[in-house]
Amino acid sequence: MPDPALLADLPLVDHHCHGVARDALDRAGFEALLCEADGPGRWHGSLFDSQVGLAVRRVCAPLLDLPVHSPAEHYLARRAELGPEEVNRRLVTSTGITDFLVDTGYLGATVTSPEELGRLAGARARRIVRLEAVAEQAVTTTTATGFAEAYRGALAEAAAGAAGLKSIAAYRVGLDLDPSRPGPREVADAAGRWQARLEAGAPLRMVDEVLTRFAFWTGVDLGLPVQFHVGYGDADIDLHRCDPLLLTPLLRATAGAGVPVMLLHNYPFHRHAGYLAQVFDHVFVDIGLTVQGVGTRAREVLEELFELAPFGAVLFSTDAFGLAELYAVSTSLFRDALGGLLDDGVAAGAWSTDDARRIARLVCAENAHRAYGLDGA
Repeated sequence: MPDPALLADLPLVDHHCHGVARDALDRAGFEALLCEADGPGRWHGSLFDSQVGLAVRRVCAPLLDLPVHSPAEHYLARRAELGPEEVNRRLVTSTGITDFLVDTGYLGATVTSPEELGRLAGARARRIVRLEAVAEQAVTTTTATGFAEAYRGALAEAAAGAAGLKSIAAYRVGLDLDPSRPGPREVADAAGRWQARLEAGAPLRMVDEVLTRFAFWTGVDLGLPVQFHVGYGDADIDLHRCDPLLLTPLLRATAGAGVPVMLLHNYPFHRHAGYLAQVFDHVFVDIGLTVQGVGTRAREVLEELFELAPFGAVLFSTDAFGLAELYAVSTSLFRDALGGLLDDGVAAGAWSTDDARRIARLVCAENAHRAYGLDGA
């Protein structure tokens, strides 16, 4: 059997994550960050009564010097007593994460920066740049005809030193994207329509399919890995438009571009993502945010991903945002899930102990180092 300590101590690269809250949180504020719900509501009661809430009480309570499964009110009281900086330090350093690839595009000013997160954990941290966020800055500083050039320059500047790029097309236009690169006239016309909407009082939010494709192809031209949010998310998403199979034409179109495409989270479409990772060599997948959401079912979901996904195509991520607890919970659940899967495979004769150790190293860190070029950074 593989040595349990090997997997427990194996370094992790978190290839998709966010900062944690610097300020103290009351119970409502804490619960609002636990999962994709807006917070505790009238009908469902406390969000501690969820897979992730129970996992916090099991995994994180001992890290704050409390008995396992301590009641939520005791946990929050101890959290307040220690203060956010000490809580964040304890929980983030418990994970064994050596590299954080940090998406700063969502409420970035309200949480720790990549540099702060790296210091908390004594780890390396690099940025992931959101394609849409750069467009939303560029559109207010140029004309419709000048948008394409302005965006190319702004993205190149923003991406300097970054580990990769990210698209939230799933939230804005869905994943059923035309695979073609839009031409200059298409881009100018789309930028003009967007600017007209802004002048009429619309919020600064890129929701145009043409500009989404333009942003993606501009990112491909930079040669950096591009992440796509896929599947599970908050109420702002139309889940039926977020199946990764919708990206198939775009994946065909980019197969020879030399740019990895990362499919994040994927639940409940993780089997579809596993298929895409098998048939497209440049596609990488994870179950990121899913792990903390499904809690005790994390192993089953990971096993379903591995039905087709090559071991060399699977990455680790937490998608932790706001709560350091989500880092601790995700890493604990992921290590348990992967370790159990590999141990049972050895016991069944499906693979050797050496195979199990090699696969664990690939999934936990080596795949991410290869895909993002971290060793040469």
